[in-house]
This record gives sequence, C-alpha cells and structure tokens, in this order.
Amino acid sequence: MLEIGKTIVSLDVVEEHFLCDLFKCKGACCVEGDSGAPLTQEEAVKLDEIYPIVEPYMTEEGKAVVASQGTSVVDSDDDVVTPLVNNRECAFTFKDEHGIVKCAIEKAFLEGKVDFRKPVSCHLFPVRITEYERFDAVNYQELRICKPARECGAGQKLPLYQFLKEPLIRKYGKDWYEQLAFAAEQKPWEK
Repeated sequence: MLEIGKTIVSLDVVEEHFLCDLFKCKGACCVEGDSGAPLTQEEAVKLDEIYPIVEPYMTEEGKAVVASQGTSVVDSDDDVVTPLVNNRECAFTFKDEHGIVKCAIEKAFLEGKVDFRKPVSCHLFPVRITEYERFDAVNYQELRICKPARECGAGQKLPLYQFLKEPLIRKYGKDWYEQLAFAAEQKPWEK
C-alpha cells in the first residue's frame, strides 16, 4: 500500500496493466453489476440539471426508467446511484454503431453540450474508492469482464494508474497524481 496525502493506494493500482478494449468487452462495465454507478450528492444534483440535454442520447428504455425513478436512486446499501434498466444496464447508456454500450452523459460532454463528463466513479473504473472518516482507500477491482483490458494493457505495457491519469487527477489533483507516479517509478516497496 502507498500512503499519499489522505489516501491509501493499493499496489495493484500501480503494478497492474490496463487498457480498455471496447471491441471485445462491448462496454460491459455499464451493464454488469448489482447496482447503478455510485454518485456524489453534487453529481446527483448535476444529473438532474443536465438531464434535458443528455436525454436525447439515451435509449427509450433508459428514458422510461428515469421518467419513473428519477436521475438518481438510493440502492439497497443506502448509496446514491444511477438507475438501472431491468436491474442491469445504467439508464444513461446507448449503443454505438458497433454495438458497444457507451455513456450518454459522456457523449453530450464530448460534443460540448454539457460541462460534466460522467460520474467520477465511472471515470475511475476499475478503480474503486471507499471513503472513510480519516482516509480514502483507492483499490483496483479486478473483474472478469475486464480480462480483455488487462490483456490489452499488458500488451501495451500501460500501467493502470497511467490509463486512469485524467480521472485520478480529476478526483485528487495533479500534485497527488505526480506523487503516485513518482512512487510507481521508484517502487520503494521492492527495496
């Protein structure tokens, strides 16, 4: 484990390789799971605000779920999350011309229609953050659906923390990321 500021970072975050291979996984991370994407309170409010702009990018099923449940729900663990279509895929999804499930929020962002890319929990996937009173635990969640990403990352020799540079900076800032990168290069745990 690495201690950086008020975070404890699993060594897997710097040692594992990862690069999404969407043509193989087809965006399974937006479909698989037992709950919607975790949201902060601020993100839940933001989704409410931008929903009219994001809605045209969504599937009819996703729109129907949001119409009946809202842009966020509380799951069985009392966490605020995105609603799901048929208890599977996130309501804020669509399929592209290749059959890959993608994020409607991110599509609106990339087209310059909104200033919110997507929930930070999605942006950080497959890293999961557990917030405790005195620190955040930053852990890699190894899932079967991401086997193609592990293989692709290993082939490209791309460490997970480098693949997630933008969302890690979004969450913790540039200085934090630079400390993580320095530790990853120095590997003090191997000495």
